[in-house]
Amino acid sequence: MNKVSIMVASIFTVAVAATTNLPNAVVLIKKAKDSGLEPMPSGKALMQYQQQKIKDTGIAKEYSPLLTKEQIELGKKLYFDPRLSSSNLISCNTCHNLALAGTDVIPAAIGHKWAANPHNLNSPTVLNSVFNDVQFWDGRANHLGDQAQGPIQNPVEMNTQPNLATQKIISIPEYVAEFKRAYGSNVKIDFKLIADTIALYEMTLVTPSRYDDFLLGNTKALSKEEQEGLDIFIEKGCVACHSGINLGGSMQAFQVVDTYKFAKVGDFKGNEDGLVKAPTLRNILQTAPYFHNGQYWEINDAIKEMGRIQLGIELTDKEVHSIATFFKSLDGKMPVVSYPVLPTVNSKTPKPSF
Repeated sequence: MNKVSIMVASIFTVAVAATTNLPNAVVLIKKAKDSGLEPMPSGKALMQYQQQKIKDTGIAKEYSPLLTKEQIELGKKLYFDPRLSSSNLISCNTCHNLALAGTDVIPAAIGHKWAANPHNLNSPTVLNSVFNDVQFWDGRANHLGDQAQGPIQNPVEMNTQPNLATQKIISIPEYVAEFKRAYGSNVKIDFKLIADTIALYEMTLVTPSRYDDFLLGNTKALSKEEQEGLDIFIEKGCVACHSGINLGGSMQAFQVVDTYKFAKVGDFKGNEDGLVKAPTLRNILQTAPYFHNGQYWEINDAIKEMGRIQLGIELTDKEVHSIATFFKSLDGKMPVVSYPVLPTVNSKTPKPSF
């Protein structure tokens, strides 16, 4: 055999080996599900999931039915209304911008009087937050209704006490009318219902992706390269923390094997047990910077750091690239959002304070 023949035979052998090493799609789907990964529910199944969440968490429990069109539209207006802040400048959408994949794309959130988050915490995406087990980095809120109350009151976020927020809404006749349309003429507008209504809207902000199609049996939904990345993601143990529907959203140990390179940026140490909410990986390529204190801007660097501190392994550049390629399949279909026209204030509406 001459040199050319040997070279051709070698190339053919390498090509065959590479092909046979690619994961079988059907087997990979089963492997993913066995590892705790779940597709996002859709249609009737999604409605059932949302309703069960509402029941389990007690959101607007005094009223029925819930998650109606009127409630969702009202929740959207409240979500976008900066007058829920004392300055009339900051809304939920300020830090969880729906035009920016539900984030603010800066390392630490900026709030009242241009103050940065005192713990240097990054704003998590609001998209798909309905699928989280808990809310906030330290998991202190069990559901979106509780979470929505926090930033409104926080002095370095929206800086509005509950009675002032309620007073602002009640002073606007159009809002009062909308609450009656949403919950009935006997509705009692209070701070909890305002926050719960925002939560009902947030529960609709979901982004199904090709990844979900793949887990549901469409073997062609992911490219071979993406499938390979998913396989490595599973094999390396990333699913230990990033599993379930949201590939995250539960409380997990942090710095398991080694110390996070930027651990001293901010004073956040997790909850009382040192646990941190694992962020969702859905739309992860759109939500930089990464980690609780927003110190990594490049996804490859973030993946490599996670391998080191969580798994105790040095991921190769090829493995990192492969996992990042899989992440492309997690880019979902963004919800269509029309910016609402907000009701007009009147002489009874409390004036902004700075």
